[in-house]
Amino acid sequence: MKLLEQLTTTAGVPGRESRVRELIQRETDALFDSIRVDDLGSLHGVIQPRPGRGRKAPRQPKKVMLAAHMDQIGFLVRHIDNKGYLWLNPVGGFDTRNLFARVVTVVPDERDPNRDLDGIMNPAGRPVHIATDEDKKKIPEVKEFFVDLCLPVAQVHKLVKIGNMVVIKAPLYQIGNVVTAQCLDNRVACWVAIQALKKLKRHQCEIHMVFTVQEEVGLRGAGPAAFDIRPDIGIALDTTLCCDTPGIPENESVTKQGAGVGLNVMDGAAIVDLELLEQFEVLARRKKISAQRTLLHRGGTDAGTMQRAGSGVRVMTLLTPTRYIHTVTETVHKNDLHASRDLLAAFLEQV
Repeated sequence: MKLLEQLTTTAGVPGRESRVRELIQRETDALFDSIRVDDLGSLHGVIQPRPGRGRKAPRQPKKVMLAAHMDQIGFLVRHIDNKGYLWLNPVGGFDTRNLFARVVTVVPDERDPNRDLDGIMNPAGRPVHIATDEDKKKIPEVKEFFVDLCLPVAQVHKLVKIGNMVVIKAPLYQIGNVVTAQCLDNRVACWVAIQALKKLKRHQCEIHMVFTVQEEVGLRGAGPAAFDIRPDIGIALDTTLCCDTPGIPENESVTKQGAGVGLNVMDGAAIVDLELLEQFEVLARRKKISAQRTLLHRGGTDAGTMQRAGSGVRVMTLLTPTRYIHTVTETVHKNDLHASRDLLAAFLEQV
């Protein structure tokens, strides 16, 4: 879990992914035959076919593109007022009910973690002792949240600029059979991809692993990457809702925790290739890997832009069920984590 802990505690909001990209590149450099960063900032690693002893690599191997977005939801500083408070612009979708009284990290320089600043984030307004009944009922909008760095005004203006990244500061915990952390969406999928490729021994396909940028603000990184690669198959790796918790009807649960990797049927951005879906399902049964079909009518993954790249790409989406998504306590069962890893590796071995 050490790698997953590093991934979930490394700041990288859309358009500011350099730190997490460098962490992933250090971890994966030995895995790839070639590696590069595209103009948008996505990290591309290529593994040529490795057919094993006594077998020849195919002349025209199938190209399989894997996409795991490495950005997280967060904020950019939009204003610094004359008292030194930082006002924020969201990058990604937040439920503001989960943002009260948080410690955050402000990143003045992506290249230098030693310059990071801790701050306290709260919405503007009265504390509970002097709040009116109407105040207590109100759910603030994201634009009402500010960060207090608890520093002199002149120092704040010297240290922080408009556009600096801000992320919620939270650790990774192992509780029972789960891991819980902020931004498991989508550092979990980065972990799944890395561990599956480490597990992989022999394969006939040409693997193009892309750790994509700016997924949380419109699936931006995967489309240009797929247009460049022109894969035969595109597989998006992501998280999905796991709403098997109190207060949510069973027919809205989407997935069940501990029931295995999610095999996506469709979401708000893509309808997966039926033949690929069935191949994954058969493979999971044969390998005795826990898997469950899932469908989400809103939201989407990198499969959406991969599918529409160039003349079109056959796509599939592998999803890790995640409770309490888009909060600082996103929670994933270890069985589901390992099922995602194992099924991906098994599919790549038999393409």
